[in-house]
Amino acid sequence: MDFGFTTAAYVVAAVLFILSLGGLSGQESAKRAVWYGIAGMALAVVATLIGPGSGLWFLSLVLIAGGGAIGYMLATKVQMTQMPELVAAMHSLVGLAAVFVGFIAHFEIGNVLSGIYGDDLGTFADLIAHKSAVEINILRVELFLGIFIGAVTFTGSVIAYGKLAGKVNSAATKLPGGHLLNAAAAAISLIALIWYFNTGGFLPLFVMTLMALFIGYHLIMGIGGADMPVVVSMLNSYSGWAAAAIGFSLGNDLLIVVGALVGSSGAILSYIMCKAMNRSFVSVILGGFGGTAGPQMEVEGEQVAIDADGVATALNEADSIIIIPGYGMAVAQAQQSVSELVRKLRAKGKNVRFAIHPVAGRLPGHMNVLLAEAKVPYDIVMEMDEINEDFPDTDVAIVIGSNDIVNPAAQDDPNSPIAGMPVLECWKAKQVFVSKRGQGTGYSGIENPLFFKDNTRMFYGDAKKSLDELLPKID
Repeated sequence: MDFGFTTAAYVVAAVLFILSLGGLSGQESAKRAVWYGIAGMALAVVATLIGPGSGLWFLSLVLIAGGGAIGYMLATKVQMTQMPELVAAMHSLVGLAAVFVGFIAHFEIGNVLSGIYGDDLGTFADLIAHKSAVEINILRVELFLGIFIGAVTFTGSVIAYGKLAGKVNSAATKLPGGHLLNAAAAAISLIALIWYFNTGGFLPLFVMTLMALFIGYHLIMGIGGADMPVVVSMLNSYSGWAAAAIGFSLGNDLLIVVGALVGSSGAILSYIMCKAMNRSFVSVILGGFGGTAGPQMEVEGEQVAIDADGVATALNEADSIIIIPGYGMAVAQAQQSVSELVRKLRAKGKNVRFAIHPVAGRLPGHMNVLLAEAKVPYDIVMEMDEINEDFPDTDVAIVIGSNDIVNPAAQDDPNSPIAGMPVLECWKAKQVFVSKRGQGTGYSGIENPLFFKDNTRMFYGDAKKSLDELLPKID
């Protein structure tokens, strides 16, 4: 079997991956896009198994079966609220794989140059044997970068998983020295690159790996919990570039294409989300944001509670209603109840829409997926830029489990950790009802003046139970 079939299959798989990525940009085409991705990956795996260098069939099939079984169990058991940490965990596996592949490539270079294989060369060893000295050095740089990015992705993703799962403190935490430690580790990694380039030894590779593991850990520890959606997107980009670098090392065109797709799309998404949060893209990459510039404004007043009867009365009298979902809705698994509430209100001729902030929840697109799962019509799910100016003409705004994305301190308090962040201006509606479990500040720990405004009433309790209590009262 020559490279012709494998190359052609890789080209088709790459096209399917591009179609998949493009289709995921819209809710209507997302399901078809997922199938494109599945077909592309299946084709890539089959082409690799039967292409040049194929062998160890039993081990390969055992590993594929084991990975498939684990993936199936995770997919069927993981709740939507756990998807952000699952994605972070998957990114860590991509990073770890890049590290291992890079090490193996290093050892293979040494084996080929020492003549340990003789004339019995495998596919990758044969590829190395036909390279010139200059090409070998280029290969060393490629695998060095793959290991570096992979190691940063691995520890960064592990810490992100810990923060999202509540196993690590979500506050921004840095060791004494802050950015100087990151800069020192990066400088040592650069020196290790020069050292490795000139000697080809394992020690500089090992030193760099330790530095990269530290950088990944310290970068993500220095990012606050409110900014974790950006972190997940950023780590997605890192994992893509790690895969692309390893693709260059292995001479695998499909890995290069897929890695570049994932890396660039993750970077673009991170940039878009940074704009949505008024963050500096460079500061995100360097892991140094999420702090405060001074004492925050004190919030005056008190939170006024309301019961289901009061909310029902306001909804029955309202003509226009905007619902703002957040992570609290996901935790309570209240999306079905929200969907039923929308159905009943629209049946009465009311104008009901959803307002989605780009970083609502803890994962990009988190709220869109939940609402689609509950069969909420796509045409009433609006992005922040589309709906923000409509709040002054809205009778009722309902906030379900959101905090930072509806926090007026972003506009009013220059010392707030979210100062300058574009938010949903729901306080401009005539009445605001906030469904919230208690009076705490939530995951990010930032106080929200919205809860104390004169036109705001707090609808305390678990979101699902509160909505289920409210539904029979909508007549």
